[in-house]
Amino acid sequence: MTRRLVVTGTDTGIGKTVFSAALADALGGAFYWKPVQSGLEGETDSETVQRLGRIPPARIVPEAYRLRTPASPHLAASIDGFRIEAEALVPPVTEGPLIIEGAGGLLVPLAAETVLADVFARWKIPVVLCARTGLGTINHTLLSLEALRARSIPVFGVAFIGEMQADTESIIAKMGRVRLLGRLPKLDPLTPDLLRQVFRENFDIGLFLKELA
Repeated sequence: MTRRLVVTGTDTGIGKTVFSAALADALGGAFYWKPVQSGLEGETDSETVQRLGRIPPARIVPEAYRLRTPASPHLAASIDGFRIEAEALVPPVTEGPLIIEGAGGLLVPLAAETVLADVFARWKIPVVLCARTGLGTINHTLLSLEALRARSIPVFGVAFIGEMQADTESIIAKMGRVRLLGRLPKLDPLTPDLLRQVFRENFDIGLFLKELA
């Protein structure tokens, strides 16, 4: 069976889409799937990954739900006039490694009684937890790790996004008993070439390839 990784975050807007693009590019031949997209104004996450990761359209799996409103999926679906059927979210079979990007954080509601982490618990796919390096990161990251482990979701490791905060990273590794995968600094300008270069400088691609072999 093709190996898969879930990319989730401690919050929304922290850079997990950029990380997903860089990872999919680095793996070579990888596919990308965003099960639930909230907000269709401007560039969607799938389109961002396709552009920044230079992923061919054939390797971008269509979203299961495309919601017009940029809000929590449960609310966006309600505004759009339907309900997200979480049990129907099943990872697609692909010919290469599959990167699955979540929506927002782990406890984002998909419906009144279901959060995204419940879907991850059913899948049992290893998770990369993206965390920003700013104020509040320690608390949010440790809480997210507790939420993952409470549901027996395998944790592949933590990827930091932002400027270096050595103490933050080390205390999360120690208290969270988690592997640190690397840190992706904020890039300006954010271009496909620079993203590819910086990702390879800061992450061990072989670690991901071994997991997805």
